[in-house]
Amino acid sequence: MKTVPEDVLDLLHTVMHEYRSLQYRFLRDGPFEITHMDGRVLGFFAANPGATQKELAKHSGRDQAQLARLIKRLREEGLLSANADASDRRNVRLSLTERGQEIESALRQQAKRLSKKAVSGLSADELQQLGALLSTVRDNLAAEE
Repeated sequence: MKTVPEDVLDLLHTVMHEYRSLQYRFLRDGPFEITHMDGRVLGFFAANPGATQKELAKHSGRDQAQLARLIKRLREEGLLSANADASDRRNVRLSLTERGQEIESALRQQAKRLSKKAVSGLSADELQQLGALLSTVRDNLAAEE
């Protein structure tokens, strides 16, 4: 069987669809009432405590207005806290609350379980090779034409 580029990209799409489907199922059936995007925002602020909404927008590529609504809701639900920036009071620094940390930790553990499941059966060399190949594909797609 000859593999053509379209087959490779279709397989990548299928793999990511299956991964996201399992993540959505965890969110739907789990104890937390959050969305996939909520989880991504919590993950961003776990990795970047004290970051701003603008920094989140730059990182995620999402619309500022959409993020403002999402952040407002996460603050109202007690998952994010906000503090004025000491050097520029117009900026608000956001961090996870204790409850936000708890939820983000559970989501991170689920992601680790899925990642481990996804690559089970691959040797360390195969895993390294897969990472290198996928990086090349990503770089090819990101390159200017």
